[in-house]
Amino acid sequence: MSFANSEITVHLPLGRLLAVTLLAAACRPTPAPLADLVIVNAKVFQADGSTRLAEGLAVRGNQIQAVGSRAEINALRGPDTKEIDAHGAAVTPGFNDAHVHFMSGSLSLNLVNLLDSERFDQIQQKIKAFAAANPHRPWIVGLGWFYGAFPGGLPTKEQLDQLVPDRPAAMDCYDGHTKWVNSKALAAAGITHNTPDPPDGVIVRDPKTGEPTGVLKEGAQALVDKVLPQPTREEKLAALKQGVAEAHRLGVTSVQEAGLDPAELELFDALRRSGDLRLRVYAAFNVRPGFTENDANRLDSLRRAYPDTPALTLGAVKMYADGVIEAHTAAVLTPYANRQTNGLPVYQAAEMNRIVTLLDRRGWQIWIHAIGDAGIQMALDAYQAATAANPAPARPRRHRIEHIEAISAADIPRFNALGVIASMQPFHASPNQNVLNVWAVNLGPERAGRAWSWKSINDAGGRLAFGTDWPVVGLDPRPGIHTALTRQTADGKPPEGFVPSQRVPLNAVIETYTAGSAFAQFEETRKGTLKAGMLADLVVWTADIFALPVDRVKDAAVQTTIFDGQVVYTRAP
Repeated sequence: MSFANSEITVHLPLGRLLAVTLLAAACRPTPAPLADLVIVNAKVFQADGSTRLAEGLAVRGNQIQAVGSRAEINALRGPDTKEIDAHGAAVTPGFNDAHVHFMSGSLSLNLVNLLDSERFDQIQQKIKAFAAANPHRPWIVGLGWFYGAFPGGLPTKEQLDQLVPDRPAAMDCYDGHTKWVNSKALAAAGITHNTPDPPDGVIVRDPKTGEPTGVLKEGAQALVDKVLPQPTREEKLAALKQGVAEAHRLGVTSVQEAGLDPAELELFDALRRSGDLRLRVYAAFNVRPGFTENDANRLDSLRRAYPDTPALTLGAVKMYADGVIEAHTAAVLTPYANRQTNGLPVYQAAEMNRIVTLLDRRGWQIWIHAIGDAGIQMALDAYQAATAANPAPARPRRHRIEHIEAISAADIPRFNALGVIASMQPFHASPNQNVLNVWAVNLGPERAGRAWSWKSINDAGGRLAFGTDWPVVGLDPRPGIHTALTRQTADGKPPEGFVPSQRVPLNAVIETYTAGSAFAQFEETRKGTLKAGMLADLVVWTADIFALPVDRVKDAAVQTTIFDGQVVYTRAP
């Protein structure tokens, strides 16, 4: 029997027909909502521990709707769905910079930038050109010089007098711990032969005459800071907007502000209220020696006054254990190799333990700047003391140590044991002349052999988060990614790498800079990975970075930045 042209009619009572129709409709799967945006022809890295690369991604609202194959993503496409063709390039989560000084970084965009000037002649050229181009500025201010650009590791006021003879000038070192000023700046600040060193700093003096040389270390910088012209509120807000745009250009969608005061917090919140804070900011308040219960009460009040929002969250405090190795102010367990000093610790151990225990009990996340092995050990000891004193803290502990440049071997496994996060900035380890000729020389070869031991901490079970420390270095993540991958400079020096045992693969670097940073701020359930339901903060690259040789990854750029489901930056053709 052939059914080719047959018709079969089945007659059912109306009630049964309706029931069958409703049952069939109920059994049909409900179509998924259509995507607002799809990214296709991509290599999507989800940063979730897997190395598998998906073909595409769909966004609905401000969340990731799906990550999957070309067919799976195309099934979510509708007539109004926008499309981004990645042309085979990588897609990664947006970068979450775990350590920035966003206000000062934003303001620095309009100052003398010396970060790419490793030689004194380059520094001279930059400062002279800026002064000539800005004849009406009452001060010439800049930042970014490296110790290794100067004989003996430090500049002099006479060198800056020659470049800016007509008005005060002040140049912050790249690390923010040393200031270089000219004679007019010293005079404006009233710094003379008779000015005493502040308790937390050093006025460097000529050993023969006792006269200030023009270099101010650590807290002594405040003597000049108090007479520097300050930007207006409007100028600060404009700078923050400029900083947000710079972050978008570089694929940075979240930042963690490493120390602000209430006035700066109000500016961030003003930007949020106006809708211009298109960046997720997690902010830490500065805490200094002598901190009391009353000070803690004030911080608690501020936290209540600024409830957490998607763009601005609080809950952390920042402390300093020591200074920096280049200036011999980082606290070290045994004296420096070239100077009989153990550095300049900011706290006595008992005082640090008291403050950390107080803040831990109240549920604050604590970040401690610690660079030398003694400073790192003091910070770990303080966290251990707080754990013993507060068996039931107000929230889970995720305390952090920032920088961790020269750690003792015995303290590496303590990060895992204590649950302390290692917040590190890979580009600080780039083996330029400053690192090789000043940093490593000051420490000596044995300690320098553990320089920036991020892989050792990770291998021992410790958690990592990566950032830049902008404006200590630029906000661009790529130089730091290159350093973590190669332990070489951009031009491939030294050929064998600087402490090459600390190299890590690209997938681990990206995860540390995204998922690791999200965990470091208690946000791992909202961002840091590209999975359905996560916030749609992501980056489309100009190339498949996972297919490039490690020394070429730095040459890829951000093609598109998506924040909160919206395209906020597209690279010009």
